[in-house]
Amino acid sequence: MSNDNRLANFFFEAGFLQNMERTGLPYLGSGSQNVASHVYRTCIIGFTLASEVGADADKVLKMCLFHDIEEARTGDLNYLQQRYVDSDDDRALSHALKGLPIESSVKELIDEFTEQKTIEARLAKDADVLELILFLKEQADKGNDQAKRWIRAALTRLKTDRAKGMAEGILETLYYEWWYGEDDDWKGGSKNW
Repeated sequence: MSNDNRLANFFFEAGFLQNMERTGLPYLGSGSQNVASHVYRTCIIGFTLASEVGADADKVLKMCLFHDIEEARTGDLNYLQQRYVDSDDDRALSHALKGLPIESSVKELIDEFTEQKTIEARLAKDADVLELILFLKEQADKGNDQAKRWIRAALTRLKTDRAKGMAEGILETLYYEWWYGEDDDWKGGSKNW
C-alpha cells in the first residue's frame, strides 16, 4: 500500500467519527451528538483554556484533536459500558496510526494525555469534560432534569481552577444567549406578536 493510500485510509477512519454517536445519550434521554462534533468543540475549548493560562496551546489542541481517534475502532464506550467492557485503546490507537508520518508524535501526545501529569494534559482533559458540561447544559436548558445530575458528576472531574471557573460561567448562561441576547430585536422590535 502506498503512503498516500495509507493516509487516505486514516482520513476515512477519522471521518468515521462523524457517524459514531456518543453512546451515553440514550441514558440521558435527550440530545444527540457524534464523536466528531464532540472533538471539534473540545478542540476550541482546549485551545482557549491553554491560551488563557499560558500553557502550550498547540500541544493542548493536538491532544484534544486526537483524544478520541481510537473510538473509530473501539466505539464510544459510556460510563456504564466501561464497567463491563475492557477496551484496548492503546492497541486501537497503535493500529490506527501505524505507518503514518504522525505516528510517534500523536502516540506521545496521547500517552501524555492519558498519564495526566502535565498542565497541558490536564487542560486537554478539562476541555473534554467542559464540552460534556456544555452539551448537558444545553439539554438541561431544554428541560431535561436528569442532565442536571450529570452536570454535578461532571463538575467533580475538572482538574484546573480555570476550567472550574469556566464551568461556573457555563452554568450561569442559557445555551441560546449568544444569539438571543439583550441587544437585539427579538423581544419586540418592529413586530409585536
